[in-house]
Amino acid sequence: MQISLANQRILVTGASRGIGRAIAKQLSASGAEVIVHYNTQEGEAKSLLAELSTAAYLAPCDLSNAAEVKGFIPRLVEKYGPISALVNNAGISPAARDTLSTADWLEVWEKVFAVNTTAVGILCKEFVDHARIQGNGRIVMVSSRAAFRGDTPDYLAYAASKGALVSLTRSIARHYGKEGIKAFLIAPGFTRTDMAAEILAQYGEDFALRDIALSELTRPEDLAPMVTLLCSGLADHATGTSIDMNAGSYVR
Repeated sequence: MQISLANQRILVTGASRGIGRAIAKQLSASGAEVIVHYNTQEGEAKSLLAELSTAAYLAPCDLSNAAEVKGFIPRLVEKYGPISALVNNAGISPAARDTLSTADWLEVWEKVFAVNTTAVGILCKEFVDHARIQGNGRIVMVSSRAAFRGDTPDYLAYAASKGALVSLTRSIARHYGKEGIKAFLIAPGFTRTDMAAEILAQYGEDFALRDIALSELTRPEDLAPMVTLLCSGLADHATGTSIDMNAGSYVR
């Protein structure tokens, strides 16, 4: 099976590093133009452009600031042309111990939801507005196994924010399908990224390996082909589905 994303223009959030970077590279290798979203990692984002084989564009935006996120999709469409798919990959996972004061705990909770949920909701709303005009569009959410199996007390906000994406994906898929809009969700487990490095440093790699069914940790490159398939149109009848990609650490 040959997957071609020629004539597609795809926005990937959090594309400068980790899973987002691998997704952007795979999408480009399959022929898509990629809009590379980043927040503070401008150098990493620029270096990614040099690695892509198709036209690609930088798109900075602070997803923790809803005022900045509003209008982001329309601005990109006006500047670069129609967008065929949105990959909501960006996310944060700061720890918040349950021994924190309520005020400090709430500060972390609100920041996590601002990036992982509120920004995603705004982007989806604006992308749906755009895709309805085109009569076609695909949204891929990068959630987490934590949305289904839960997480430790330090990461309650992360798990809850990723869980919200499940119902958002299903709602979009069910309501807008006849207007040509498809929505999918992938739920990775522990993946070898910079964001995960802190946990590996704290608990050790053996801790993570004992939790999975395979002999090696998932890499960002292991997730990118699935996102490419979902963006291609070859899996549209799976709209609304959640796909576990967690090396067997959580099996439903």
